[in-house]
Amino acid sequence: MNTLQLGATGPKVSAIGLGCMGMSGMYGPSDRAESIATIHAAMDAGITLLDTGDFYGSGHNEMLIGEALKGLKPSQRDAALVSVKFGAMRDPAGGWVGYDARSAAVKNFATYSLQRLGVDHIDIYRPARLDPNVPIEETIGAIADLVKAGYVRHIGLSEVGPQTIRKAAAVHPVCDLQIEYSLISRGIEDEILATCRELGIGITAYGVLSRGLISGHWTKDSAGEKDFRAHSPRFQGENVERNLALVEALRKIADAKGVSVAQIAIAWVAAQGDDIVPLIGARRRTRLDEALGASSVKLGADDFAAIERAVPKGSAAGDRYAAAQMASLDSEPRRG
Repeated sequence: MNTLQLGATGPKVSAIGLGCMGMSGMYGPSDRAESIATIHAAMDAGITLLDTGDFYGSGHNEMLIGEALKGLKPSQRDAALVSVKFGAMRDPAGGWVGYDARSAAVKNFATYSLQRLGVDHIDIYRPARLDPNVPIEETIGAIADLVKAGYVRHIGLSEVGPQTIRKAAAVHPVCDLQIEYSLISRGIEDEILATCRELGIGITAYGVLSRGLISGHWTKDSAGEKDFRAHSPRFQGENVERNLALVEALRKIADAKGVSVAQIAIAWVAAQGDDIVPLIGARRRTRLDEALGASSVKLGADDFAAIERAVPKGSAAGDRYAAAQMASLDSEPRRG
């Protein structure tokens, strides 16, 4: 596994990271033993970056990663880099009730994350979203206090736009921005990516397979009632039909290269720059093995042109989140 520098000030990380959210029920039931085995297999393959959020499964995901880390060899445990998002609040029924990024809340969230993970520091700590009621400077300042105290190593951002990125970076060095980026989610190319590159901020790209939509495996019968995708606009009605047509166009290119749809989609994101680390959301070792194969897929000029024809920028049908969640994204242009 190749390694990359995560931004100008961040750590060296594996060229592919493992997004662990799906191991805590966001996409339907998951298997704890298989999840831990998948984390271990990822580390065995050279993946060092594990991404989570303290609200994934209301703490379940952090405890799962903590258990997985305990089962690693000391050298692997030392190599593991854990990235944590915080600030999203949930009620006992699992509903979303807003964001809290006040200074005291930041330190409180970090305290519980350290305990659940069973670690003495968090490698990358980031607010999950911009809290509209708290200046980003206050939030970053609170994380900077944690850096000084040794509880956090690096500061990251998530789903924020150029103005917020600049304000945050003026308070403390930011190693990376975590944001959705895939063949059918290319909004960062308009302004955000250029801003990050100007400031020496890396990108950790989640949703590289658009939550499985462009994996080549997802079908309309795949999502259950408790699956996040059952409520996502891109998976609804006519939208899903149009989006799956894009997948079939991409499949022709993948077949011609002798690779899977997922592999070519991951390889496309990775090829957009050495400052971009795709996060793969594999919940099982079989999907992990497929995703890891993307690292050997080489794309040439003809491939990029063919992919662009098959999946033109802006061709996805439907927003990437429901309306209420879209409204909370500082990274999205304000509408109407």
